[in-house]
Amino acid sequence: MRAALEHAARGWHVFPLRPGDKRPAIRDWEARATTDPARIRKAWSQQPRLNVAIACGPSGLVVLDLDTSDHGSVRPPEWDRPGIRDGVDVLAALAADHDEPLPWETLSTQTPSGGEHWYFTAPEGCRIKNSVGRLGWLLDVRASGGYVVAAGSVVRGRRYRSNDHDQVAELPTWISALLQDKTAPRPELGPVLDIVGRRSQYAAAALRGELDRVLSSSCGSRNATLNKAAFALGQLVATGLLPDGLARSALAEASAAVGLPAGEADRTIRSGLTAGARQPRATPVGSERP
Repeated sequence: MRAALEHAARGWHVFPLRPGDKRPAIRDWEARATTDPARIRKAWSQQPRLNVAIACGPSGLVVLDLDTSDHGSVRPPEWDRPGIRDGVDVLAALAADHDEPLPWETLSTQTPSGGEHWYFTAPEGCRIKNSVGRLGWLLDVRASGGYVVAAGSVVRGRRYRSNDHDQVAELPTWISALLQDKTAPRPELGPVLDIVGRRSQYAAAALRGELDRVLSSSCGSRNATLNKAAFALGQLVATGLLPDGLARSALAEASAAVGLPAGEADRTIRSGLTAGARQPRATPVGSERP
């Protein structure tokens, strides 16, 4: 109970696992996970030996599950490299491949099997899903739709122990980009580009370029990329080559396709277009059709 209350006090949604086990003790665990101390006391008073789980999605967490190679896991050919022994080595190699530091300065938990759970806050407005092996060998992701066994739980007589690091770091942008869901359908922007192209091929090319940048943006950079695109298109709107309504609707479709919340996207689009309109773009001679 003490462990469950401590995790809930951090704003993490907890639920009970079977005693000595990693399996949920309740159904619909993600919906029923809670931070309510009264509900937690009631559940663990009835069965004090219940283990504790943290539902990652409701808690706003992304947890990297760094495993060991002691479970008979077959090493994939792409990870047959010197010095690769476990999930920490795989993450270190990925960081080196992206010229980034190993993000080890965050709260973590050591598992009874010798693995580690590294905790990160999920990027705002970006839904990262639970996945197995997407990042690499021995490296799983516990996020929306997943849970982790929390520190204080006991499995096979061994306790999950925290490193007592007080801070939970933000998930690095480069990892967010690797985990970003690329399956969302791209909007059909051909009709909009055709309409703009009848007025100016220059404006149509500029519109396509800015929309492509938004559609290719990663979780951690989507809002900033949208703001820059809106500013650039606002400069064109001010010249009369690009209708304001078309710019707004195209940017809204692109931002929805990359998963930005509608309210946040609308504010960013309005702000960027307004700022860009104050600085009209100098356009090439002959860019407007007669």
